[in-house]
Amino acid sequence: MLPTPGIVPCDDHASVGVTIGYENAPWLFVSSTDIRERPDSAEGPITLAPGGAAIMRLDIVDAPARDERAIIPVLETVYRRFHEPPRQVGAPARAIRDIAVAVDRDAWLEDEHMYAGFVFDHHSPGDEIIEGKPYMYRRLGSSSWTNGMASAVPMLASAWRLGDDAMRRHALDGIEHIIQHCINPTNGLPYTAVEHERWSNRGWWFDGLSNPGHSGYLVGQTMYSALRAWQIERRFGGIDHSDWLKIIGNVIPRLAAGRNAVGEYPFVFDEMDGSGAEYESFGGVWCLAASAYWALLTGDHSDLDGMLLSERHYHDRYVAHMECYGAPLDTSKAVDSEGILGYIKAVGCLYAITGDAMYLDRMREAFAYECSFRFCWNSPVGVPPLNEVGWSSCGGSVTSTSNAHIHPMSSVAIEDMVYYLRYRNDTYIASRLCDAVGWSCQTYNLKDGEYGYGRVGWMSERFCHCQGFLDERYPDGSLCSTWRCLMPWAAGAILDGLTGLYWDVMPHDELPTVTMVSRAMGCVHDEKG
Repeated sequence: MLPTPGIVPCDDHASVGVTIGYENAPWLFVSSTDIRERPDSAEGPITLAPGGAAIMRLDIVDAPARDERAIIPVLETVYRRFHEPPRQVGAPARAIRDIAVAVDRDAWLEDEHMYAGFVFDHHSPGDEIIEGKPYMYRRLGSSSWTNGMASAVPMLASAWRLGDDAMRRHALDGIEHIIQHCINPTNGLPYTAVEHERWSNRGWWFDGLSNPGHSGYLVGQTMYSALRAWQIERRFGGIDHSDWLKIIGNVIPRLAAGRNAVGEYPFVFDEMDGSGAEYESFGGVWCLAASAYWALLTGDHSDLDGMLLSERHYHDRYVAHMECYGAPLDTSKAVDSEGILGYIKAVGCLYAITGDAMYLDRMREAFAYECSFRFCWNSPVGVPPLNEVGWSSCGGSVTSTSNAHIHPMSSVAIEDMVYYLRYRNDTYIASRLCDAVGWSCQTYNLKDGEYGYGRVGWMSERFCHCQGFLDERYPDGSLCSTWRCLMPWAAGAILDGLTGLYWDVMPHDELPTVTMVSRAMGCVHDEKG
């Protein structure tokens, strides 16, 4: 006699195991440097006694697939079925003001020409007291990620949007210092880290690299961000920093010279001659983004064929297989969500240059990949302070498969989603845009001490959406679900997303809806989604 569908009978000699989600086996992975023994199995599984029964529903997708991109419509189905918006608090204009004022007031280090990497209002191992400053700091200076241009350029954009001259002077000082001093005189490429005015490639991530040298991820990101700063100053102030453009223009051809036969930029450039020391990673796509942005802004299309070859390689080798790895340097080339942001910006520039709609299609594929890391529901959090605040996971993205907390970097894609939606009527991407904006406006202190530390506008980079990633502790030893500090690069990601095209086309004092987005996009040329 066949069992009733959905009913699993058990007797004294048989058992059945079903895994829903994941089990912390064979170890509990907290981070790449914190791997623990497998927890007691009694914490997770449900055990059925003999004669017991369990009923569950499984939805199975059975569809033909030419490659891994077949997962995209499945992900969209899951999104539509389970979507919960982030909590509705604040608005873009408030977020920009709260966050930018806090970073400028509490993190700017005048004598260092930079924003601090961490700002603490409580003692934390490794922090330092700087004379005349009210808080404790860690510098961790760099040219871009995580604490150089990634902080300064969004602060420059915020200063223009807010009309704050002092904020602009600070941001310009940081940007100018990087552009004028970061170049390695031996090979003409930007160094990636700075400590007490000494530039090098020995950042906090250095010990995790197999090859020393200039990171393609950081070199490309630095040049892209420098061009963005140049464009911001020219657009809002009519100011042409021609000296910046000259320095950037000397670097761009050196990036192209490092490409290999298939068009991939180096993961690491040699510190002496600038040649490619290591490849096989997606992170070098930021060099393509910088080169395409240069071509778009200056009209120099001399390397266009090379860039098109490079884009084709990154798309076919990585994006089409929904597996991009080798971007942030602290992940040991694990699959991540960050490198795709450089690709999105690159294909956006290539579309603007060529008018070829294929690049909008590929931009859409890249959004789909990034959204595979992006939450579409609000996971229940049981640990302070996130559970006390009512913090939402929807709209936030996991950083990588080796460091899987939620962080704000993907908020920079808000700009690119707006750009895409100007040409494509795509309700799925519009909804993802609304999630990203809503998440960005609720993930910082809206009042002093809201997250258990700091002032209005303070936020960190780390939000632990489940128990597997908890490593921060309160003074009494209890677990904490976020880092308790102000991190300007993390704040900068929110500012970057909200001060660009989004500010130009969307209301500033209310959170968006899909209907609002559709109404605001006045130059829809095509239909998709």
